[in-house]
Amino acid sequence: MEWIHHIETYFRRMYSNDEILAALAEEHGIVLSRRTLERTMQMKGLWRRKDKTDVAQVSAFIEAQLQNSGQCHGYRWMHQKCWMNGMVTDRETVRTLMRLLDGEGVQLRTRRRLRRRIYHSRGPNYVWHIDGYDKLKPFGIAISGCIDGFSRRVIWLHAYKTNNDPDVIAGYFMDVVLSTEGCPERVRLDMGTENVRLAEMQNFLHWSEGQVANTDHVTFGPSTGNQRIERWWLTLRNQCAQFWMDIFDKLRCDGHFADTFLDKSLVQFCFLSIIQEELDTVAATWNEHRIRRVHASRSPHGRPSIMHLLPELYGARDCRHRPALDKIEACVEECVFKDFPCDEDVFHVCVDVMSEHNLSFTN
Repeated sequence: MEWIHHIETYFRRMYSNDEILAALAEEHGIVLSRRTLERTMQMKGLWRRKDKTDVAQVSAFIEAQLQNSGQCHGYRWMHQKCWMNGMVTDRETVRTLMRLLDGEGVQLRTRRRLRRRIYHSRGPNYVWHIDGYDKLKPFGIAISGCIDGFSRRVIWLHAYKTNNDPDVIAGYFMDVVLSTEGCPERVRLDMGTENVRLAEMQNFLHWSEGQVANTDHVTFGPSTGNQRIERWWLTLRNQCAQFWMDIFDKLRCDGHFADTFLDKSLVQFCFLSIIQEELDTVAATWNEHRIRRVHASRSPHGRPSIMHLLPELYGARDCRHRPALDKIEACVEECVFKDFPCDEDVFHVCVDVMSEHNLSFTN
């Protein structure tokens, strides 16, 4: 039955029984008793403290992760990924294995305390913080991200050949608005021309006939003030981006990258889809991990996905605005969406060369 599949999915995300019951009711309209849930989990062999995955299998998974950007992960993040990949293990086992397999990396990831400004949001979809990440831009890879201010859930995380086209950035925004049939109460943007179209569409979606045009639903400001997304970029760098920065820096040092249009196009052709897959994994892992309580913070703690889905558990409400469908469709028609990973002419030449060598391109 479909609801059993949902239970297994939420179990692999490390949801507690209460969180599983709440997610089933809110997201799928499935109301179960605790006893039914426990009986179903017992029948499917979904145990948290017994029938654990063999340590050798967990070790092999962690070792494979350490061969790529997984070498940036701490043991809590790696533990979450183990569960999301079907391995039932405890955090202490993962911590011990990582010390054995990557002792040097553990030392390099020693935590440092940061003094943070106090942040407060009324609820999910009250403010979306949107920004571009340019650390890979010198190599032709532009990343755009959006995070919900209340729940810290990643709304989108896209890698593409440009972050400068305002119609592309608006496309990321409208893709989410279309799929969820709603937009945030306001968006927080940097003062760049790439955000102009998104800002126009946000205000248009909130505008009603007879109303005086206003800009209360868009907040512009410097990057230093966009604290939610700016802080999250540090997580992205630690868990993924630093690995690719090192790879591309080595290409440049070895003389294989000359900062030309063609070299950037080749990097985009070869690596863009791989990086996007990793970004999807980072976003999914972040959204399902548990944010710990922070002293003197007004922000809630828990899983970003649960805080976004069930704000009433945290004394908040969903602030999503639901505009008319015709307004959404009108905005979508003005957007540009991702197509070729690199310049179209370079793409076709690369595909032809691969075909001559009996290779195929998969995006």
